[in-house]
Amino acid sequence: MTTLQPPRPAPPTSAEDRVRAKIFPHPLNAWYAAAWDHEITAKGLLARTVAGKPLALYRTADGRPVALADACWHRLAPLSMGKLVGRDEVQCPYHGLRFDSAGRCTQMPAQETVNPSAMVPSYPTVERYRYVWVWPGDPTLADPALVPPMTQLDDPAWAGDGLTIEAKCNYQLVLDNLMDLTHEEFVHGNTLGQAELSESEFQTRREADGSVTVERWMLDVEPPPFWLKNMRDKFPGFSGRVDRWQIIHYYAPSTICIDVGVARAGTGAPSGDRSEGVNGYVMNTITPETDRTCHYFWAFMRNYRLDSQLITTQLRQGVHGVFGEDEAMLTAQQAAIDANPDHEFYSLSIDAGGMWVRRILDRMLEAEGALT
Repeated sequence: MTTLQPPRPAPPTSAEDRVRAKIFPHPLNAWYAAAWDHEITAKGLLARTVAGKPLALYRTADGRPVALADACWHRLAPLSMGKLVGRDEVQCPYHGLRFDSAGRCTQMPAQETVNPSAMVPSYPTVERYRYVWVWPGDPTLADPALVPPMTQLDDPAWAGDGLTIEAKCNYQLVLDNLMDLTHEEFVHGNTLGQAELSESEFQTRREADGSVTVERWMLDVEPPPFWLKNMRDKFPGFSGRVDRWQIIHYYAPSTICIDVGVARAGTGAPSGDRSEGVNGYVMNTITPETDRTCHYFWAFMRNYRLDSQLITTQLRQGVHGVFGEDEAMLTAQQAAIDANPDHEFYSLSIDAGGMWVRRILDRMLEAEGALT
């Protein structure tokens, strides 16, 4: 494990701390969430673009998720506009060619012989943590063990729900946003923000498994409105000060799980006793769609009052409102990047986690020959 203290802001000539405000590419040899599990059914086709690849998604009759390239071999008509036939075949909406779950053409109109070259790409899929994941790169490298660990999403010790944001920005801008939560003081001032976010120290670590952790504690502070409500959900009538934590875990290429919460001040949360508090996990996985858009899948999970659907709904709605503020900022940021293509980003000490993310992504892209 490598521990990095927050670096001092580097001078403008430092290549490490300058990033051109360009359109950042995305790796292909990785698992990306294509959809929530409930979005993909055996009753119809779902069109979704993952890492620049248009896909037609469906389930076979036995429930297995399938991801085919959304373009017929014959004339490139979108297969997602077609229909499911038999147990696992897609019929093209234009001329009726049929393709099985492996992408092989099984039937052609007005002829008995099927051209053996008639195929469409079929991408590896894995169903895990309430998502269907797709590997858009080299299928021989698609190891299910590489799916990012989002264990709280289907752990019975946690309850919660989430939504999808169709963000009009490059996926790396969302990663920047989540790796540095000091923006809460300014973007989310009425719900999560407080001055201690910028004032508190933090540690950035590269873990042995290749993930990155950014850890921040704010001790003996007033709880912001969001956390005060959650404390009162668990401890009716709560008042007083709290110890607050944010522990960000990044998994390449684009999954970030954030351990968050507050506990009564001085009751032992920093040393591991969170019994006098409320603990949540903000689960985020961001799937690039195009260079300027992404699918942002998120959920908020909690480990208290598990039987309360009311709290689950309130938290989903509350977090959705908070993330709406992020979405507006990220959309505006992308527009500014497009208007200023030669501008360079300069990094501050708070960007230490984001800098690690960019290094890791650069290495992935270099391995694929995608960086020039």
